[in-house]
Amino acid sequence: MNPFPASPLSRRAMLQRSAAGFGHLALASLLAQQTQGASAPLSPLAAKLPHHAARAKRVIFLFMKGGPSAVDTFDPKPLLDRDHGKAYPFAQPRVKFAETGKLLKSPWKFKQYGQSGLPVSELFPHVAQCADELCVIRSLHGTNPAHGGALLKLHTGSDVQVRPSMGSWITYGLGTENDNLPAFITICPTLAHGGVNNWGAAFLPAWCQGTPIGNAAVPSDQAMVKHIRNTKLSTGLQRQQLDLLAQMNHEHLELTGPNQALEGRINSFELAFRMQMAMPDAQDVDNETEVTKKLYGMDNPVTSNFGRQCLMARRFIERGVRFVQVTHSDSEVQWDQHGNLYKGHSKNAAEVDKPIAGLLKDLRSRGLLQDTLVIWGGEFGRTPTAQGTDGRDHNPEGFTMWLAGGGVKAGSTYGATDDYGYFAQENKVHIHDFHATILALMGMDHEKLTYRYAGRDFRLTDVFGHVVKEVFA
Repeated sequence: MNPFPASPLSRRAMLQRSAAGFGHLALASLLAQQTQGASAPLSPLAAKLPHHAARAKRVIFLFMKGGPSAVDTFDPKPLLDRDHGKAYPFAQPRVKFAETGKLLKSPWKFKQYGQSGLPVSELFPHVAQCADELCVIRSLHGTNPAHGGALLKLHTGSDVQVRPSMGSWITYGLGTENDNLPAFITICPTLAHGGVNNWGAAFLPAWCQGTPIGNAAVPSDQAMVKHIRNTKLSTGLQRQQLDLLAQMNHEHLELTGPNQALEGRINSFELAFRMQMAMPDAQDVDNETEVTKKLYGMDNPVTSNFGRQCLMARRFIERGVRFVQVTHSDSEVQWDQHGNLYKGHSKNAAEVDKPIAGLLKDLRSRGLLQDTLVIWGGEFGRTPTAQGTDGRDHNPEGFTMWLAGGGVKAGSTYGATDDYGYFAQENKVHIHDFHATILALMGMDHEKLTYRYAGRDFRLTDVFGHVVKEVFA
């Protein structure tokens, strides 16, 4: 063999010929680990160290699509009750989704619960029993009064550009603790108002993308990852195919250099193969005890659908999935009561109240709540003024979300809206602040969690964001 070839050597060829071939042996070993699906150091989804000590290891995001009303759920307003039917006494936002009329009191009563005395409305009798677990933030505010923009703002930090979702950023920063399941799963997500962009990876690596299980139009007992079963080929034959494909792709990469799209595809093939066994097992709630199923409301047709979603979320996070989103939505945009507030919010709360309380209790009993951050809320709130005679319009100016577990201050409230619940007024928390706080609880500095794309460094919080340390335990 000519030791001085006329054409340049590829990296593979150089390793074969140098140091008696020992470099090539090392490379072959590493590639073999990857193609065999082992948890190799080369895996981009391997668990990563956080920037600082983390209070939470994983997230369950309970997303109430449409915008629950804060003044009817977790933010009581006595003056709203007193001044029902009067004009709102302050200036309203310059940009509104629609015109509204007089003040509309809440049709539900509030009571204080637990040792904390946290006020919760009649809509959530079961969640109220978990009041001492909740950290209620009453001063959220965003920038967009329309569902599409507000959903994107909450999920990605931007309402005007395609950006990576919160779950994708957390996956990018921390990886996963289970090589056989995705790091980011979204259960029955909505396909409207941003659709896949709400769980997409945008310009982050493909392995950061959320994996949907069904969608909002599919009952949770029928929701599956598409093509999870291969009825035509045996497992052994699939493994041989993937090994050959991986070998060909890696040889191509050795010649052409790094290719993010191809590398992402290689990893997705391997994960999909491993998921064929792991995903059906994780979704199978039939082997749960009847007591557990009843805890989540699966014995009641009103609560069974969302209860199954919440139970699946618990099964995923205990198997090492980093971020799980559970969406409550339907063809009527669920919590979007522009009219008939009493009927709509009553129906919605009845569907989710017991499953959410069951999830919190189950996480607590299994020792998972202390390092699992549970998030509850929608893309915005509702106005304290009436739309028509018995509805409320969109309100991004001041709304409520709550956190539980994951190192937050349990049985507490933070921030406040004005006396009628229209504007965030005290200790205001912008969506960027909310994202920065979630990342901090997960052990990540939102200013350091960046990704260079198109000549600049991007982050979930753009160039804003303040960590609300006051909600930390």
